[in-house]
Amino acid sequence: MFKLENTKKLKATLLSVGLSALLAISANASTKNEVAVDGAVKYPIKDGKYGPYYVNTQSIKGYNIGRDATQTEITAWDKDVMYDGTGLPEFDMEKGKVVLDEDGKPKKAEGSVEWGEELYDAQCAMCHGDFGSGGKGYPTLAGGTKESLKLQRLNPADEHPNPDSPVKTIGSFWPYASTLYWYIQDSMPFNHPKSLTNSETYALTAYLLSVNGITIDGEELGDDFVLNKENFVKIKMPNEDGFYPEVNTPENPQQGVKNMTALLSDPKIYGKGTRCMKDCIKEDVNNLVLKINVDLTDSAAQPLSTERSWPKADTKTLKPGQTEYEASCASCHANAAIGAPVLGDKAAWAKVMEKGLDKVYENGINGINAMPPKGGNMDLSDEKMKEIIDYMIDSSK
Repeated sequence: MFKLENTKKLKATLLSVGLSALLAISANASTKNEVAVDGAVKYPIKDGKYGPYYVNTQSIKGYNIGRDATQTEITAWDKDVMYDGTGLPEFDMEKGKVVLDEDGKPKKAEGSVEWGEELYDAQCAMCHGDFGSGGKGYPTLAGGTKESLKLQRLNPADEHPNPDSPVKTIGSFWPYASTLYWYIQDSMPFNHPKSLTNSETYALTAYLLSVNGITIDGEELGDDFVLNKENFVKIKMPNEDGFYPEVNTPENPQQGVKNMTALLSDPKIYGKGTRCMKDCIKEDVNNLVLKINVDLTDSAAQPLSTERSWPKADTKTLKPGQTEYEASCASCHANAAIGAPVLGDKAAWAKVMEKGLDKVYENGINGINAMPPKGGNMDLSDEKMKEIIDYMIDSSK
């Protein structure tokens, strides 16, 4: 048995030795390998191997994670518009910066119903129909009433189902006009989204509200009505309260949510029914079966083919401009629902050619109506664009 006389001095000595050893080890490790943030050691890639594992050196060559977005870039994309008007722009913007007018002052964002009608006819009617009446596979934007939302298609399996159904449009169904503004600016026109200015979006919103019979402070939206941030927040849509359950809350429909939550949270309302264990179905079972009206017996009984040969290769020579057309133009000009003249439609292209070939070239290169310049593919040269147009014309004679 023994006794240490100077424990403080011994502790200091041991601590000093320990720190020295740790620093020496760390220094030695840092000269050989890097240490990751989490404490793991990162080994160098040597002779195409990371430790004992081979790596594809080509795949990591020049790799980076980009850079942080600038505040200007964030502002340009941060366009959320909330139901209470939060996010509605006060001025016109371009690339995240406020647009200035001729006097050097911020240009106020606003648009009239009349201007909105011009924009709609040029960029929207081709898909959504005149006055938002719908057609060509795209949604109907106007018409219907709030009362129609209570209609349901009853018994669709019947031979004569109820023909009436809810008519859901901007005026009859949407609870807030902010959704209309935000969606137009963020996603429209279909083939060239985010191309509308704030003022143009206000104008289109004003027009669509007008054809739906929406009023602001009791005022009908005539051609001269101008929509902007100040009067936008006064819009009251007919179906604003239509998304709350009707449970004895005529004064405050939003209270219905709380009432329903309290009701469904009460365990006493569950399990009170009497289970039927015998002879539960009173109707004829045949009346409850959903049957297929079309006889598929013949087609379903056909024997499967045993032919396994490859289809014949297409040996046709592609025409000049055909490859580029299929890559850059077919998405619109091969789809009648878009509204653009469809390839092969002789009548449509005959009408286009009434403008003259030079004008058709010009419209294809510079864009027209909802069609962006060169169909949105700015990598195409003017000569290549003319080649595509020639192909479309020749294929539509």
